[in-house]
Amino acid sequence: MKKEKHEIKINGDEQENKNVKNSSDSNNSIQNENTDNENLKELTEQLEKANQKIGQFENEISEYKDKLLRKAAEFENYKRRTENEQLNLLKYAAESFIVKILPIVDDFERSLLHIDNAKDIDSIKQGIKLVYDKLIKILNDQGVTKIDSIGKPFDVHFHEALMQRKADGVEQHTVLDEIEKGYIYKDKVIRHAKVVVSEDSLEETAKQSDIENQNSEDK
Repeated sequence: MKKEKHEIKINGDEQENKNVKNSSDSNNSIQNENTDNENLKELTEQLEKANQKIGQFENEISEYKDKLLRKAAEFENYKRRTENEQLNLLKYAAESFIVKILPIVDDFERSLLHIDNAKDIDSIKQGIKLVYDKLIKILNDQGVTKIDSIGKPFDVHFHEALMQRKADGVEQHTVLDEIEKGYIYKDKVIRHAKVVVSEDSLEETAKQSDIENQNSEDK
């Protein structure tokens, strides 16, 4: 009888242990499920934040793209406008000079109108000289100056020799006369002076011949 009671007690304990185990397993399952739910919720929140950032980045990229396209269009317009301005600048570069020289043309036209009826030659000469001086002043104001040649040593940078002429008492290769005047624009020769240059004088030629002969005898 005692044995039966002991067995019943053991069986009861086993059943109780099974119930405790089942309860524990159930609690663990619920706890794991709750953990999974929390993890899923956290992942969902992170995914939503990531999607929001992606959307934000896409909007920023779209804005930068629009700005880039506008800047490119503005640069094209600026480039085209600059090119047109440069072309017009080159095309009408001489406009200011032409405007300044037009009064000279007016003076010449007025002179031509009255030259046939003019009786005083001196007044005609004086009028022409005034127009000439006016033209030279305009050229000087623009940086155009004459090349001073006569009496100067011949210089290939400024002169173009058309002929030579003997001239006693003048050093060789000296400019004797100008056939056509030369001009400098600022620091650039725009037209060489066409000149007549002195040849070696007879005296200089004789001296040079004597020197050469002396050198030959010494040898």
